[in-house]
Amino acid sequence: VKLLSNYSIMNYTGFVKIVKKHDKVLPEYKGAHSSLTSMTRFHDGAESTALCSRMESLYASWFCDDNLLQARAQMLPKVGDGLQMDWSMLRVGYRLGMCAVLAVWVCWDCIWQVMVSDNQSIGGTVAFPVFRASGGLLLVHWCWGLSTFVWTRFRINYIYLFEFDPRNVNSALGILTEAVDETLVYLLLMLLYYKSCVDAIPKPFPSGVYALMLVLYTVKCAVFPWRLRKNLWETVGNVVISPARPATFFGTYVADVITSLIKNLQDWAWTTCYIFQGSFLEHKKQYRHHPEEHWQNTFTYTNIVIPLICLLPIWFRLMQCLRRYHDTGRRWPNLANALKYSLSQTVTLFGTFHPLYMYNTNKEVKVGVVFGDDDETPAHRIVERPPVDLYQVFWIGLFICSSMYSFAWDVWMDWGLGRKEYNWLGPRLMFPHQTWYYAAIFADIFLRFLWVTSLVPPDSGALFAFPSYLTALVLAAEILRRTVWGFLRLEQEHRHNTEGYRRVDFVPLHFNTGHDHQYKDKGEKRGMGVLAEVFAVGVIVIAISIASIIAAQKQTIQL
Repeated sequence: VKLLSNYSIMNYTGFVKIVKKHDKVLPEYKGAHSSLTSMTRFHDGAESTALCSRMESLYASWFCDDNLLQARAQMLPKVGDGLQMDWSMLRVGYRLGMCAVLAVWVCWDCIWQVMVSDNQSIGGTVAFPVFRASGGLLLVHWCWGLSTFVWTRFRINYIYLFEFDPRNVNSALGILTEAVDETLVYLLLMLLYYKSCVDAIPKPFPSGVYALMLVLYTVKCAVFPWRLRKNLWETVGNVVISPARPATFFGTYVADVITSLIKNLQDWAWTTCYIFQGSFLEHKKQYRHHPEEHWQNTFTYTNIVIPLICLLPIWFRLMQCLRRYHDTGRRWPNLANALKYSLSQTVTLFGTFHPLYMYNTNKEVKVGVVFGDDDETPAHRIVERPPVDLYQVFWIGLFICSSMYSFAWDVWMDWGLGRKEYNWLGPRLMFPHQTWYYAAIFADIFLRFLWVTSLVPPDSGALFAFPSYLTALVLAAEILRRTVWGFLRLEQEHRHNTEGYRRVDFVPLHFNTGHDHQYKDKGEKRGMGVLAEVFAVGVIVIAISIASIIAAQKQTIQL
Protein backbone atom coordinates (compact mmCIF):
# COMPACT_ATOMS: atom_id res chain seq x y z
CA VAL A 1 0.00 0.00 0.00
CA LYS A 2 2.94 2.31 0.66
CA LEU A 3 4.17 1.69 -2.85
CA LEU A 4 0.66 2.32 -4.20
CA SER A 5 0.57 5.65 -2.35
CA ASN A 6 3.97 6.57 -3.81
CA TYR A 7 2.73 5.58 -7.26
CA SER A 8 -0.35 7.82 -6.98
CA ILE A 9 1.73 10.81 -5.85
CA MET A 10 4.19 10.29 -8.71
CA ASN A 11 1.29 10.21 -11.19
CA TYR A 12 -0.16 13.40 -9.78
CA THR A 13 3.23 15.11 -9.98
CA GLY A 14 3.54 13.99 -13.58
CA PHE A 15 0.16 15.44 -14.52
CA VAL A 16 1.05 18.73 -12.85
CA LYS A 17 4.24 19.01 -14.89
CA ILE A 18 2.44 18.06 -18.12
CA VAL A 19 -0.28 20.66 -17.61
CA LYS A 20 2.29 23.30 -16.67
CA LYS A 21 4.25 22.60 -19.85
CA HIS A 22 1.01 22.71 -21.87
CA ASP A 23 0.07 26.13 -20.48
CA LYS A 24 3.56 27.43 -21.22
CA VAL A 25 3.66 26.24 -24.83
CA LEU A 26 0.01 27.03 -25.62
CA PRO A 27 -0.87 30.14 -23.58
CA GLU A 28 -4.14 30.62 -25.53
CA TYR A 29 -5.43 27.39 -23.99
CA LYS A 30 -4.14 28.09 -20.50
CA GLY A 31 -6.30 26.55 -17.80
CA ALA A 32 -8.13 24.26 -20.22
CA HIS A 33 -6.92 21.15 -18.38
CA SER A 34 -6.75 22.44 -14.83
CA SER A 35 -9.32 19.84 -13.79
CA LEU A 36 -6.67 17.14 -14.20
CA THR A 37 -4.75 18.54 -11.26
CA SER A 38 -7.53 19.84 -9.04
CA MET A 39 -10.39 17.35 -9.26
CA THR A 40 -8.63 13.95 -8.99
CA ARG A 41 -9.02 11.17 -6.45
CA PHE A 42 -5.30 10.62 -6.20
CA HIS A 43 -3.94 14.16 -6.04
CA ASP A 44 -3.11 13.87 -2.36
CA GLY A 45 -3.02 10.07 -1.88
CA ALA A 46 -5.76 10.30 0.71
CA GLU A 47 -7.41 6.98 -0.17
CA SER A 48 -4.20 4.98 -0.13
CA THR A 49 -3.11 6.69 3.09
CA ALA A 50 -6.42 5.85 4.72
CA LEU A 51 -6.14 2.24 3.58
CA CYS A 52 -2.61 2.06 4.95
CA SER A 53 -3.73 3.46 8.32
CA ARG A 54 -6.57 0.95 8.47
CA MET A 55 -4.20 -1.96 7.80
CA GLU A 56 -1.75 -0.73 10.43
CA SER A 57 -4.57 -0.47 12.98
CA LEU A 58 -5.78 -3.98 12.23
CA TYR A 59 -2.24 -5.42 12.42
CA ALA A 60 -1.58 -3.57 15.71
CA SER A 61 -4.85 -4.86 17.16
CA TRP A 62 -4.25 -8.48 16.14
CA PHE A 63 -0.51 -8.91 16.69
CA CYS A 64 0.98 -5.97 18.62
CA ASP A 65 -1.47 -5.21 21.48
CA ASP A 66 -2.64 -1.98 19.77
CA ASN A 67 0.93 -0.66 19.55
CA LEU A 68 0.96 1.28 16.25
CA LEU A 69 4.69 2.02 16.34
CA GLN A 70 5.56 -1.65 16.72
CA ALA A 71 3.12 -2.59 13.97
CA ARG A 72 4.60 -0.06 11.55
CA ALA A 73 8.13 -1.25 12.34
CA GLN A 74 7.20 -4.88 11.62
CA MET A 75 5.31 -4.05 8.43
CA LEU A 76 8.07 -1.96 6.89
CA PRO A 77 10.33 -3.66 4.29
CA LYS A 78 12.99 -5.87 5.84
CA VAL A 79 16.68 -6.26 5.13
CA GLY A 80 17.16 -7.96 1.78
CA ASP A 81 13.95 -6.63 0.21
CA GLY A 82 16.00 -4.63 -2.28
CA LEU A 83 15.84 -1.36 -0.33
CA GLN A 84 19.08 -1.99 1.56
CA MET A 85 22.48 -3.35 0.59
CA ASP A 86 22.81 -7.12 0.29
CA TRP A 87 26.02 -7.78 2.20
CA SER A 88 26.02 -11.45 1.26
CA MET A 89 27.00 -10.52 -2.29
CA LEU A 90 30.03 -8.65 -0.98
CA ARG A 91 31.07 -11.67 1.07
CA VAL A 92 30.70 -14.03 -1.90
CA GLY A 93 32.58 -11.60 -4.14
CA TYR A 94 35.71 -11.22 -2.06
CA ARG A 95 35.84 -14.94 -1.22
CA LEU A 96 35.55 -15.75 -4.90
CA GLY A 97 38.47 -13.40 -5.49
CA MET A 98 40.48 -15.30 -2.89
CA CYS A 99 39.67 -18.55 -4.71
CA ALA A 100 40.92 -17.08 -7.97
CA VAL A 101 44.21 -16.02 -6.34
CA LEU A 102 44.71 -19.48 -4.81
CA ALA A 103 43.94 -21.20 -8.12
CA VAL A 104 46.55 -19.08 -9.91
CA TRP A 105 48.99 -19.76 -7.07
CA VAL A 106 48.55 -23.55 -7.37
CA CYS A 107 49.01 -23.45 -11.15
CA TRP A 108 52.04 -21.20 -10.91
CA ASP A 109 53.71 -23.38 -8.27
CA CYS A 110 53.21 -26.48 -10.42
CA ILE A 111 54.70 -24.78 -13.49
CA TRP A 112 57.57 -23.27 -11.49
CA GLN A 113 58.50 -26.52 -9.78
CA VAL A 114 58.48 -28.42 -13.08
CA MET A 115 60.57 -25.80 -14.92
CA VAL A 116 63.06 -24.83 -12.22
CA SER A 117 63.40 -27.75 -9.82
CA ASP A 118 62.35 -30.55 -12.20
CA ASN A 119 59.71 -31.70 -9.72
CA GLN A 120 56.45 -33.31 -10.74
CA SER A 121 53.21 -31.35 -10.90
CA ILE A 122 50.26 -31.88 -8.59
CA GLY A 123 48.86 -34.46 -11.02
CA GLY A 124 51.85 -36.73 -10.46
CA THR A 125 51.67 -36.81 -6.67
CA VAL A 126 50.54 -39.87 -4.75
CA ALA A 127 47.35 -38.41 -3.27
CA PHE A 128 46.13 -36.62 -6.39
CA PRO A 129 43.17 -39.06 -6.77
CA VAL A 130 41.97 -37.83 -3.37
CA PHE A 131 41.88 -34.25 -4.62
CA ARG A 132 40.28 -35.43 -7.85
CA ALA A 133 37.55 -37.23 -5.91
CA SER A 134 36.75 -34.22 -3.71
CA GLY A 135 37.05 -31.88 -6.69
CA GLY A 136 34.43 -33.90 -8.57
CA LEU A 137 31.87 -33.51 -5.79
CA LEU A 138 32.79 -29.84 -5.48
CA LEU A 139 32.08 -29.36 -9.19
CA VAL A 140 28.73 -31.11 -8.73
CA HIS A 141 27.90 -28.63 -5.96
CA TRP A 142 28.79 -25.70 -8.22
CA CYS A 143 26.67 -27.14 -11.03
CA TRP A 144 23.70 -27.69 -8.70
CA GLY A 145 23.83 -24.03 -7.68
CA LEU A 146 24.03 -23.02 -11.34
CA SER A 147 21.08 -25.31 -12.15
CA THR A 148 18.85 -23.81 -9.47
CA PHE A 149 19.78 -20.33 -10.68
CA VAL A 150 18.89 -21.17 -14.30
CA TRP A 151 15.62 -22.88 -13.35
CA THR A 152 14.61 -19.97 -11.15
CA ARG A 153 15.63 -17.40 -13.75
CA PHE A 154 13.47 -18.95 -16.47
CA ARG A 155 10.50 -19.86 -14.23
CA ILE A 156 11.02 -23.63 -14.28
CA ASN A 157 9.41 -24.84 -11.07
CA TYR A 158 12.01 -27.36 -9.92
CA ILE A 159 10.69 -27.25 -6.34
CA TYR A 160 7.29 -28.46 -7.52
CA LEU A 161 8.69 -31.02 -9.98
CA PHE A 162 11.11 -32.53 -7.45
CA GLU A 163 8.46 -32.40 -4.69
CA PHE A 164 10.77 -30.50 -2.37
CA ASP A 165 9.67 -29.01 0.91
CA PRO A 166 10.02 -25.25 0.25
CA ARG A 167 11.05 -24.72 3.88
CA ASN A 168 14.14 -26.91 3.34
CA VAL A 169 15.28 -25.58 -0.03
CA ASN A 170 18.36 -23.41 -0.22
CA SER A 171 18.43 -20.53 -2.68
CA ALA A 172 20.82 -20.40 -5.64
CA LEU A 173 22.84 -17.71 -3.86
CA GLY A 174 23.03 -19.84 -0.72
CA ILE A 175 24.23 -22.87 -2.68
CA LEU A 176 26.86 -20.88 -4.56
CA THR A 177 28.02 -19.30 -1.30
CA GLU A 178 28.59 -22.78 0.14
CA ALA A 179 30.44 -23.80 -3.02
CA VAL A 180 32.71 -20.75 -2.82
CA ASP A 181 33.63 -21.52 0.80
CA GLU A 182 34.31 -25.17 -0.05
CA THR A 183 36.46 -24.16 -3.01
CA LEU A 184 38.51 -21.89 -0.77
CA VAL A 185 39.30 -24.73 1.64
CA TYR A 186 39.92 -27.15 -1.26
CA LEU A 187 42.49 -24.93 -2.97
CA LEU A 188 44.20 -24.06 0.31
CA LEU A 189 44.67 -27.74 1.25
CA MET A 190 45.83 -28.56 -2.29
CA LEU A 191 48.43 -25.80 -2.12
CA LEU A 192 49.69 -26.91 1.29
CA TYR A 193 49.83 -30.54 0.16
CA TYR A 194 51.83 -29.76 -2.96
CA LYS A 195 54.26 -27.47 -1.15
CA SER A 196 54.74 -30.18 1.46
CA CYS A 197 55.46 -32.74 -1.27
CA VAL A 198 58.19 -30.60 -2.84
CA ASP A 199 59.61 -29.66 0.60
CA ALA A 200 58.76 -25.97 0.15
CA ILE A 201 57.29 -25.68 3.66
CA PRO A 202 58.09 -27.35 7.00
CA LYS A 203 56.63 -30.87 7.36
CA PRO A 204 55.39 -31.45 10.92
CA PHE A 205 53.50 -34.50 9.60
CA PRO A 206 53.38 -36.52 6.36
CA SER A 207 51.98 -34.75 3.32
CA GLY A 208 49.09 -37.20 3.10
CA VAL A 209 47.56 -35.70 6.24
CA TYR A 210 46.42 -32.74 4.14
CA ALA A 211 44.56 -35.21 1.94
CA LEU A 212 42.94 -36.69 5.05
CA MET A 213 41.84 -33.21 6.14
CA LEU A 214 40.22 -32.69 2.75
CA VAL A 215 38.35 -36.00 2.96
CA LEU A 216 37.00 -35.18 6.42
CA TYR A 217 35.95 -31.70 5.30
CA THR A 218 34.24 -33.10 2.18
CA VAL A 219 32.29 -35.64 4.24
CA LYS A 220 31.23 -32.91 6.64
CA CYS A 221 29.97 -30.71 3.80
CA ALA A 222 28.15 -33.63 2.19
CA VAL A 223 26.21 -34.40 5.38
CA PHE A 224 25.66 -31.06 7.11
CA PRO A 225 23.49 -29.08 7.42
CA TRP A 226 21.31 -32.19 7.71
CA ARG A 227 18.10 -30.21 7.23
CA LEU A 228 19.15 -29.43 3.66
CA ARG A 229 20.90 -32.76 2.93
CA LYS A 230 18.32 -35.16 4.38
CA ASN A 231 16.16 -35.39 1.28
CA LEU A 232 19.16 -36.03 -0.97
CA TRP A 233 20.53 -38.90 1.12
CA GLU A 234 17.10 -40.47 1.53
CA THR A 235 16.74 -40.38 -2.25
CA VAL A 236 20.20 -41.92 -2.73
CA GLY A 237 19.17 -44.71 -0.37
CA ASN A 238 16.02 -45.34 -2.40
CA VAL A 239 18.09 -45.46 -5.58
CA VAL A 240 20.46 -48.04 -4.10
CA ILE A 241 17.63 -50.40 -3.08
CA SER A 242 15.85 -50.12 -6.44
CA PRO A 243 13.45 -51.66 -7.43
CA ALA A 244 12.23 -52.12 -3.86
CA ARG A 245 11.02 -48.50 -3.70
CA PRO A 246 8.91 -46.60 -6.29
CA ALA A 247 10.89 -44.40 -8.65
CA THR A 248 10.13 -40.69 -8.25
CA PHE A 249 11.16 -37.98 -10.69
CA PHE A 250 13.83 -36.68 -8.32
CA GLY A 251 14.98 -40.26 -7.73
CA THR A 252 15.52 -40.84 -11.45
CA TYR A 253 17.29 -37.48 -11.73
CA VAL A 254 19.68 -38.42 -8.89
CA ALA A 255 20.26 -41.87 -10.43
CA ASP A 256 21.13 -40.29 -13.78
CA VAL A 257 23.60 -37.96 -12.06
CA ILE A 258 25.19 -40.96 -10.32
CA THR A 259 25.72 -42.65 -13.70
CA SER A 260 27.74 -39.57 -14.67
CA LEU A 261 29.92 -39.93 -11.56
CA ILE A 262 31.38 -43.35 -12.29
CA LYS A 263 34.90 -41.95 -12.59
CA ASN A 264 34.39 -39.99 -9.39
CA LEU A 265 33.14 -43.07 -7.55
CA GLN A 266 36.28 -44.93 -8.66
CA ASP A 267 38.37 -42.14 -7.16
CA TRP A 268 36.40 -42.38 -3.93
CA ALA A 269 37.05 -46.13 -3.80
CA TRP A 270 40.76 -45.37 -4.18
CA THR A 271 40.51 -42.66 -1.51
CA THR A 272 38.74 -44.99 0.92
CA CYS A 273 41.49 -47.59 0.62
CA TYR A 274 44.16 -44.89 0.81
CA ILE A 275 42.76 -43.59 4.10
CA PHE A 276 41.80 -46.82 5.86
CA GLN A 277 45.00 -48.64 4.86
CA GLY A 278 46.97 -45.82 6.47
CA SER A 279 48.81 -45.01 3.23
CA PHE A 280 48.41 -41.28 3.91
CA LEU A 281 50.94 -41.65 6.76
CA GLU A 282 53.63 -42.99 4.42
CA HIS A 283 56.15 -40.70 2.80
CA LYS A 284 56.40 -40.49 -0.98
CA LYS A 285 59.53 -42.65 -1.33
CA GLN A 286 58.26 -45.18 1.17
CA TYR A 287 54.91 -45.47 -0.62
CA ARG A 288 56.47 -46.09 -4.03
CA HIS A 289 59.19 -48.46 -2.86
CA HIS A 290 57.08 -51.63 -3.26
CA PRO A 291 54.18 -50.82 -5.61
CA GLU A 292 53.33 -54.50 -6.13
CA GLU A 293 52.34 -54.77 -2.45
CA HIS A 294 49.80 -51.94 -2.55
CA TRP A 295 46.07 -52.57 -2.23
CA GLN A 296 45.39 -50.90 -5.59
CA ASN A 297 47.24 -53.73 -7.35
CA THR A 298 45.35 -56.53 -5.63
CA PHE A 299 42.91 -58.82 -7.45
CA THR A 300 39.99 -57.75 -5.24
CA TYR A 301 40.41 -54.07 -6.02
CA THR A 302 41.12 -54.28 -9.75
CA ASN A 303 38.83 -57.18 -10.70
CA ILE A 304 35.93 -56.85 -8.26
CA VAL A 305 35.62 -53.39 -6.68
CA ILE A 306 36.28 -51.26 -9.78
CA PRO A 307 34.09 -53.33 -12.16
CA LEU A 308 31.25 -53.23 -9.62
CA ILE A 309 31.52 -49.45 -9.41
CA CYS A 310 31.24 -49.31 -13.20
CA LEU A 311 28.22 -51.65 -13.25
CA LEU A 312 26.09 -50.69 -10.24
CA PRO A 313 25.04 -47.11 -11.23
CA ILE A 314 23.75 -48.43 -14.57
CA TRP A 315 22.08 -51.33 -12.77
CA PHE A 316 20.26 -48.99 -10.36
CA ARG A 317 18.89 -46.94 -13.23
CA LEU A 318 17.85 -50.08 -15.12
CA MET A 319 15.94 -51.31 -12.06
CA GLN A 320 14.13 -47.97 -11.81
CA CYS A 321 12.93 -48.32 -15.41
CA LEU A 322 11.63 -51.82 -14.72
CA ARG A 323 9.92 -50.62 -11.54
CA ARG A 324 8.21 -47.85 -13.53
CA TYR A 325 7.00 -50.46 -16.02
CA HIS A 326 5.67 -52.58 -13.14
CA ASP A 327 3.85 -49.63 -11.55
CA THR A 328 2.39 -48.08 -14.72
CA GLY A 329 2.08 -51.07 -17.05
CA ARG A 330 3.37 -48.88 -19.90
CA ARG A 331 5.94 -50.52 -22.16
CA TRP A 332 6.73 -47.15 -23.73
CA PRO A 333 8.86 -45.39 -22.68
CA ASN A 334 9.92 -47.53 -19.72
CA LEU A 335 11.17 -50.64 -21.53
CA ALA A 336 12.79 -48.56 -24.27
CA ASN A 337 14.62 -46.60 -21.57
CA ALA A 338 15.64 -49.86 -19.93
CA LEU A 339 17.13 -50.99 -23.25
CA LYS A 340 19.35 -47.89 -23.26
CA TYR A 341 20.86 -48.79 -19.89
CA SER A 342 21.14 -52.45 -20.90
CA LEU A 343 23.34 -51.43 -23.82
CA SER A 344 25.47 -49.27 -21.50
CA GLN A 345 25.83 -52.17 -19.10
CA THR A 346 26.92 -54.46 -21.93
CA VAL A 347 29.63 -51.94 -22.82
CA THR A 348 30.78 -52.08 -19.20
CA LEU A 349 30.93 -55.88 -19.21
CA PHE A 350 33.01 -55.93 -22.35
CA GLY A 351 35.26 -53.28 -20.88
CA THR A 352 35.69 -55.33 -17.73
CA PHE A 353 36.71 -58.49 -19.57
CA HIS A 354 38.64 -56.59 -22.22
CA PRO A 355 41.74 -58.86 -22.46
CA LEU A 356 39.55 -61.85 -23.39
CA TYR A 357 38.31 -60.32 -26.61
CA MET A 358 40.47 -57.36 -27.58
CA TYR A 359 43.55 -59.36 -28.46
CA ASN A 360 42.00 -62.64 -29.43
CA THR A 361 44.33 -63.16 -32.43
CA ASN A 362 47.23 -65.61 -32.18
CA LYS A 363 48.70 -65.10 -35.61
CA GLU A 364 51.11 -62.34 -36.42
CA VAL A 365 51.65 -60.51 -39.70
CA LYS A 366 54.28 -62.34 -41.73
CA VAL A 367 55.97 -60.91 -44.79
CA GLY A 368 57.82 -63.25 -47.20
CA VAL A 369 59.72 -62.71 -50.44
CA VAL A 370 59.89 -65.33 -53.26
CA PHE A 371 62.92 -64.99 -55.55
CA GLY A 372 63.20 -65.86 -59.20
CA ASP A 373 65.45 -68.48 -60.83
CA ASP A 374 68.58 -66.37 -60.42
CA ASP A 375 67.98 -66.15 -56.65
CA GLU A 376 68.61 -62.41 -56.83
CA THR A 377 65.57 -60.84 -58.40
CA PRO A 378 62.46 -61.03 -56.22
CA ALA A 379 59.47 -62.32 -58.12
CA HIS A 380 56.65 -61.36 -55.74
CA ARG A 381 55.84 -60.77 -52.05
CA ILE A 382 53.74 -63.07 -49.90
CA VAL A 383 51.89 -61.35 -47.07
CA GLU A 384 49.96 -63.42 -44.51
CA ARG A 385 47.57 -61.18 -42.55
CA PRO A 386 45.81 -62.14 -39.34
CA PRO A 387 42.09 -62.90 -39.47
CA VAL A 388 39.64 -60.15 -38.60
CA ASP A 389 39.01 -59.95 -34.86
CA LEU A 390 35.21 -60.19 -34.69
CA TYR A 391 35.18 -59.33 -30.98
CA GLN A 392 36.91 -56.05 -31.63
CA VAL A 393 34.46 -55.23 -34.43
CA PHE A 394 31.57 -56.10 -32.14
CA TRP A 395 33.03 -53.89 -29.40
CA ILE A 396 33.29 -50.88 -31.69
CA GLY A 397 29.78 -51.44 -33.03
CA LEU A 398 28.35 -51.78 -29.54
CA PHE A 399 30.19 -48.65 -28.41
CA ILE A 400 28.74 -46.60 -31.29
CA CYS A 401 25.22 -48.03 -30.94
CA SER A 402 25.08 -47.34 -27.19
CA SER A 403 26.32 -43.77 -27.64
CA MET A 404 23.94 -42.96 -30.50
CA TYR A 405 20.97 -44.55 -28.71
CA SER A 406 21.69 -42.50 -25.58
CA PHE A 407 22.10 -39.33 -27.64
CA ALA A 408 18.82 -39.89 -29.50
CA TRP A 409 17.02 -40.54 -26.19
CA ASP A 410 18.44 -37.35 -24.68
CA VAL A 411 17.25 -35.19 -27.57
CA TRP A 412 13.93 -36.84 -28.43
CA MET A 413 12.60 -38.04 -25.07
CA ASP A 414 14.41 -36.26 -22.24
CA TRP A 415 14.45 -32.84 -23.94
CA GLY A 416 11.41 -33.11 -26.22
CA LEU A 417 13.42 -31.74 -29.16
CA GLY A 418 14.11 -33.02 -32.66
CA ARG A 419 10.62 -32.19 -34.03
CA LYS A 420 10.88 -31.30 -37.69
CA GLU A 421 7.82 -29.01 -37.61
CA TYR A 422 9.58 -26.84 -34.98
CA ASN A 423 12.92 -26.48 -36.79
CA TRP A 424 14.15 -29.67 -35.11
CA LEU A 425 13.40 -28.23 -31.68
CA GLY A 426 10.17 -28.45 -29.68
CA PRO A 427 6.98 -26.53 -28.86
CA ARG A 428 6.61 -23.91 -26.14
CA LEU A 429 10.30 -23.43 -25.41
CA MET A 430 11.06 -21.65 -22.14
CA PHE A 431 14.62 -20.52 -22.86
CA PRO A 432 14.80 -17.35 -24.95
CA HIS A 433 17.37 -18.26 -27.62
CA GLN A 434 17.08 -21.20 -30.03
CA THR A 435 20.86 -21.27 -30.45
CA TRP A 436 21.14 -22.52 -26.87
CA TYR A 437 19.23 -25.66 -27.82
CA TYR A 438 21.28 -26.29 -30.96
CA ALA A 439 24.51 -25.83 -28.98
CA ALA A 440 23.30 -28.31 -26.34
CA ILE A 441 22.45 -30.90 -29.00
CA PHE A 442 25.80 -30.41 -30.74
CA ALA A 443 27.76 -30.77 -27.48
CA ASP A 444 25.75 -33.77 -26.29
CA ILE A 445 26.59 -35.95 -29.30
CA PHE A 446 30.34 -35.63 -28.59
CA LEU A 447 30.20 -35.77 -24.81
CA ARG A 448 27.99 -38.87 -24.94
CA PHE A 449 30.80 -40.80 -26.59
CA LEU A 450 33.13 -39.47 -23.92
CA TRP A 451 30.75 -40.69 -21.20
CA VAL A 452 30.65 -44.23 -22.58
CA THR A 453 34.43 -44.38 -22.21
CA SER A 454 33.95 -43.89 -18.46
CA LEU A 455 32.26 -47.30 -18.39
CA VAL A 456 35.57 -48.94 -19.25
CA PRO A 457 37.56 -49.72 -16.08
CA PRO A 458 40.86 -47.80 -15.85
CA ASP A 459 44.15 -49.52 -16.63
CA SER A 460 42.30 -52.25 -18.55
CA GLY A 461 44.24 -51.54 -21.72
CA ALA A 462 41.05 -51.12 -23.70
CA LEU A 463 41.18 -49.31 -27.02
CA PHE A 464 38.92 -46.49 -25.74
CA ALA A 465 40.34 -46.21 -22.21
CA PHE A 466 41.71 -42.78 -21.33
CA PRO A 467 45.07 -42.41 -19.57
CA SER A 468 44.90 -41.59 -15.88
CA TYR A 469 46.14 -38.00 -16.28
CA LEU A 470 43.10 -37.15 -18.44
CA THR A 471 40.60 -38.63 -16.00
CA ALA A 472 39.97 -35.26 -14.32
CA LEU A 473 39.10 -33.64 -17.66
CA VAL A 474 36.78 -36.50 -18.63
CA LEU A 475 35.06 -36.28 -15.24
CA ALA A 476 34.59 -32.50 -15.48
CA ALA A 477 33.27 -32.71 -19.05
CA GLU A 478 30.68 -35.33 -18.10
CA ILE A 479 29.49 -33.36 -15.06
CA LEU A 480 29.04 -30.27 -17.22
CA ARG A 481 27.19 -32.31 -19.85
CA ARG A 482 24.86 -33.68 -17.18
CA THR A 483 24.24 -30.14 -15.91
CA VAL A 484 23.15 -28.94 -19.34
CA TRP A 485 21.07 -32.11 -19.68
CA GLY A 486 19.36 -31.18 -16.41
CA PHE A 487 18.47 -27.70 -17.68
CA LEU A 488 16.52 -29.10 -20.62
CA ARG A 489 15.21 -32.19 -18.80
CA LEU A 490 13.46 -30.05 -16.20
CA GLU A 491 12.12 -27.77 -18.93
CA GLN A 492 10.62 -30.77 -20.76
CA GLU A 493 9.07 -32.11 -17.56
CA HIS A 494 7.66 -28.65 -16.79
CA ARG A 495 6.05 -28.43 -20.25
CA HIS A 496 4.92 -32.05 -20.58
CA ASN A 497 4.27 -34.80 -18.07
CA THR A 498 6.38 -37.12 -20.21
CA GLU A 499 6.59 -40.22 -18.01
CA GLY A 500 3.52 -39.76 -15.85
CA TYR A 501 5.16 -38.84 -12.55
CA ARG A 502 2.34 -36.37 -11.83
CA ARG A 503 -1.42 -36.86 -11.93
CA VAL A 504 -1.95 -33.45 -13.52
CA ASP A 505 -0.10 -31.93 -16.44
CA PHE A 506 -0.27 -28.34 -15.20
CA VAL A 507 2.81 -26.97 -13.43
CA PRO A 508 2.68 -23.48 -11.87
CA LEU A 509 5.39 -21.05 -12.87
CA HIS A 510 8.16 -20.57 -10.34
CA PHE A 511 8.35 -17.09 -8.80
CA ASN A 512 10.96 -15.85 -6.40
CA THR A 513 10.53 -12.92 -4.03
CA GLY A 514 14.10 -11.80 -4.60
CA HIS A 515 15.39 -11.97 -1.04
CA ASP A 516 14.31 -15.50 -0.04
CA HIS A 517 13.49 -14.19 3.43
CA GLN A 518 17.11 -14.23 4.45
CA TYR A 519 16.28 -11.92 7.35
CA LYS A 520 14.61 -14.89 9.06
CA ASP A 521 17.89 -16.80 9.14
CA LYS A 522 19.42 -16.15 12.52
CA GLY A 523 22.83 -17.21 11.24
CA GLU A 524 22.89 -14.62 8.45
CA LYS A 525 25.71 -12.18 8.94
CA ARG A 526 24.93 -8.49 9.03
CA GLY A 527 26.92 -5.78 7.37
CA MET A 528 29.30 -5.17 10.28
CA GLY A 529 30.12 -8.87 10.52
CA VAL A 530 31.00 -9.04 6.83
CA LEU A 531 33.16 -5.91 7.06
CA ALA A 532 34.92 -7.34 10.10
CA GLU A 533 35.64 -10.55 8.21
CA VAL A 534 37.03 -8.61 5.23
CA PHE A 535 39.21 -6.54 7.58
CA ALA A 536 40.55 -9.65 9.36
CA VAL A 537 41.44 -11.34 6.07
CA GLY A 538 43.18 -8.18 4.89
CA VAL A 539 45.26 -7.99 8.08
CA ILE A 540 46.30 -11.65 7.72
CA VAL A 541 47.30 -11.19 4.08
CA ILE A 542 49.35 -8.08 4.91
CA ALA A 543 51.06 -9.86 7.83
CA ILE A 544 51.98 -12.86 5.66
CA SER A 545 53.29 -10.55 2.93
CA ILE A 546 55.50 -8.63 5.39
CA ALA A 547 56.83 -11.89 6.89
CA SER A 548 57.63 -13.24 3.41
CA ILE A 549 59.51 -10.04 2.48
CA ILE A 550 61.55 -10.11 5.71
CA ALA A 551 62.38 -13.81 5.27
CA ALA A 552 63.44 -13.23 1.65
CA GLN A 553 65.69 -10.31 2.65
CA LYS A 554 67.37 -12.34 5.40
CA GLN A 555 68.01 -15.19 3.00
CA THR A 556 69.51 -12.77 0.48
CA ILE A 557 71.84 -11.29 3.13
CA GLN A 558 73.02 -14.75 4.18
CA LEU A 559 73.80 -15.66 0.58
